Amino acid sequence: MTMKFTKMQGLGNDYIYFDCISNPAPNDPGKLAVKLSDRHFGIGGDGIVLIMPSDCADFRMRMFNADGSEGAMCGNASRCIAKYVYDRRMTDKTSLTLETLSGIKKLDITAENGTAASVTVDMGEPRFGAVSEMINTDLGSYKYTFVDMGNPHCVVFTDENVDDLPLDVIGRPLENHSFFPDRANVEFVNILGDNHLKMRVWERGSGETLACGTGSCAVTAAAAANGIVKTGEDVSVELRGGTLKINYDGSKVLMTGPAEFVFDGETEV
Repeated sequence: MTMKFTKMQGLGNDYIYFDCISNPAPNDPGKLAVKLSDRHFGIGGDGIVLIMPSDCADFRMRMFNADGSEGAMCGNASRCIAKYVYDRRMTDKTSLTLETLSGIKKLDITAENGTAASVTVDMGEPRFGAVSEMINTDLGSYKYTFVDMGNPHCVVFTDENVDDLPLDVIGRPLENHSFFPDRANVEFVNILGDNHLKMRVWERGSGETLACGTGSCAVTAAAAANGIVKTGEDVSVELRGGTLKINYDGSKVLMTGPAEFVFDGETEV
């Protein structure tokens, strides 16, 4: 069986998207994610995303990481879905709802010349665990803040330039630390100035990615909890793939950024 797919990226966080409204969903999406995400023998990506019908929202998202595990939420993927359904005339709404495993998210599209130029996602309320506490690994000790954005995040503010960190070495032990029974996404963050943060992210199930929407939201919420930024102000979060605008008002987090098509194709499933 073959299925058409669309490769999309949000600041370099790239997934393989399947329209499962017009077509049946693949039987084993986790296994398919492992196969297709391989950047040497597959299509290449950080995972796959299924765009599906919903009984309680305009659309439904299921996303699977490169290791085959199912994720509860992906901010960059939600923006890409908004662009996909709007640009391909599956809806004419510029305000959409999206069902995810972490709840229903609201997506607001800024359209230009009939296409979605940017998307703002209401990511909901962050839930905090530890704030500025120590976590120890065999490779070192880190002061971290735990934020749940529908998926778990371990946020580490550091004075060391994040570009110089061996994230491929230190990311996995933190992701799999016993503190996090469901594993965790790990963000290392530099404070560049007022309302300007820079981060690198090690994503649960995918390794380092060029961008992470939920991670940017978690980092901004953690910065507010630690008195680094003020609530209600726009914060620029600089990632390897580009910059997102995040606003945490003390109750919910809004994320604004681009989404882009890369190419269309057809693959065996």
